[in-house]
Amino acid sequence: MGSNHDKYQKGRAWIELNMDNLTHNVKQLQKLLPKGCALMPAVKANAYGHGAVRIGLKLAEMGIKDYCVASASEAIELRRAGITGQILILGYTSPCQFQDLVNYQLTQTVVDLAYARALNDYGHPLWVHVGIDTGMHRLGERSEDVENICEIWRLEHLKITGVYSHLSASDGNSEAEITFTRKQITEFQEVVKALNQRGIVGFKTHLQGSYGVLNYPELEFDYARVGIALYGTLSMSSDRIKADAELRPVLSLKARITCVKALHENEAAGYGLAFRADREMRIAAASIGYADGIPRELSNKGYALVNGYRAAVVGRVCMDQLLLDVSDVPKVSAGDEAVFIGKSGEQEILACEAAERAGTISNEILSRLGSRVERV
Repeated sequence: MGSNHDKYQKGRAWIELNMDNLTHNVKQLQKLLPKGCALMPAVKANAYGHGAVRIGLKLAEMGIKDYCVASASEAIELRRAGITGQILILGYTSPCQFQDLVNYQLTQTVVDLAYARALNDYGHPLWVHVGIDTGMHRLGERSEDVENICEIWRLEHLKITGVYSHLSASDGNSEAEITFTRKQITEFQEVVKALNQRGIVGFKTHLQGSYGVLNYPELEFDYARVGIALYGTLSMSSDRIKADAELRPVLSLKARITCVKALHENEAAGYGLAFRADREMRIAAASIGYADGIPRELSNKGYALVNGYRAAVVGRVCMDQLLLDVSDVPKVSAGDEAVFIGKSGEQEILACEAAERAGTISNEILSRLGSRVERV
């Protein structure tokens, strides 16, 4: 029997983390990397909903020394939890937070030349990686503007330790997507070469995210910013990958069945009369809703597993609860588990499946899992 604390954590809705699977995924991804290339796990968005501190500490235990996040506040949370090593902020940090970069020894992305000047004007030594725009057109100096890129190296307070770009179609298998990705790779390599030819050396390079590693494992850079693959899933189940990697899901999402009742033929259930019974049914309320991260788009579309059987979501997903059709589930009662992502008996629901039913990708489903869902 578990402790009372364990029981409490599994009282309403909870996430179970399989750290053995995380370890397995790290080893699988490391095997794909060229010699000298280090994983730089993306632990942004609360480690894609898994819990940034828990995941970060486990990765540190495994010898990971480099991490990337989206914001200064995410980086500070890791530092305060005792994570050392390099933490790269991939997004924008406001000048009002520049002192945090100093205090917590964080590495900031240079989003363009104007931002580099603002960082430099702060007057303190700041560690930075320079973003290069090779075609995503989000952050970074455009790859053809080599003079602007070189100008960043003339700013005295910036300690430039890295240069990187972002692949925008590396998950695609169409000829157009592969051609575009190859063009991005070439443009990034040409920027690095142009810097080296001007005597600018001594910086690390990185370009690949999860799909960059899984579909272009032959590339040789210093870091690989793996995100969704680290957590053992793909963005969509239809995604085809080139590399031989067996990834295992780290996260399961579960909730309690709180009551089971009859629903008679032609009765409606839930808000807005959105579901109407076409026969005599048994329905069960589960203690999880959209405030916990179950998308409303799964109303009348989603599934959970109850005692090894599939049970359809019926009616609208509410803020804190939802209804399941358990007519075909034998012996279901209050206190049973409903599994929304994960395994029950011989059945399994992957994050990809839940995402596709909601019209999105697993990255969004996972990263939007709410803070009140206990991580166990």
